[in-house]
Amino acid sequence: MSLVTLDNVTVRHNANPVLHNVNFSIQPGEIVTIVGPNGSGKSTFLRTIIGALRPNHGTVSQAPGLRIGYVPQKLHIDPTLPLTVRRFLSLPSPVNGAAAGRALEQAGAGQLMKRQMTGLSGGQFQRVLLARALLCDPQLLILDEATQGLDQPGSAAFYQQIEQLRGSLGCAILMVSHELHVVMAASDRVICLNGHICCEGAPEHVASAPEYRALFGSGTQGALALYRHEHNHSHDHSCGHDHAHDAQPASPDLNGTRT
Repeated sequence: MSLVTLDNVTVRHNANPVLHNVNFSIQPGEIVTIVGPNGSGKSTFLRTIIGALRPNHGTVSQAPGLRIGYVPQKLHIDPTLPLTVRRFLSLPSPVNGAAAGRALEQAGAGQLMKRQMTGLSGGQFQRVLLARALLCDPQLLILDEATQGLDQPGSAAFYQQIEQLRGSLGCAILMVSHELHVVMAASDRVICLNGHICCEGAPEHVASAPEYRALFGSGTQGALALYRHEHNHSHDHSCGHDHAHDAQPASPDLNGTRT
């Protein structure tokens, strides 16, 4: 059973269509990455999935009782505000120490419990936001460009943590990012969005699709330099039909360079 399904969804801002006739679903345990240029509707897509926006046309359905964890691009905290990580995790609802510690450990931030939020590095801050999203034991974890502002090794390490969480928690993961070389390497399925779904499928298929190359340039096939695939089954090479459940994403190389 799909966790979330969008059926022929159109969303308009004022009179302008931002998403047009979008069909989408995500299955338990699947890692899906959304890529697209600025203004392509990626954030609107996420807000529609979590219910913050209602479509003008079409339907959005969620599995009953679906638990969603959300990691934003960034969160501003007043630098003069004394706020420990432990206190932050208890806002707005109290969280016991065991649950907070467990979430921090899962996010790779177990040593940060007593640190001040304003004293954290960018990577540490994002891991604390990840821990906060894990407090609800999510069935679907959504990340909206969660590594924006991090350097490449920091981004790669963060996405390695995400892969490990999929393995340990069994949750589905939906990511939006422009860091193609790292994110696509960690994905089961990639969706190229530009107001509508241009193409979708296994990462190596999307990277060679004309629609994808028209948006990002022919040189972006190198985005998959870190992707290794076990060719133990056949593929339909048309973009949009292979959801690559048998693909084995490789762990990102921390020495990789930004493309």
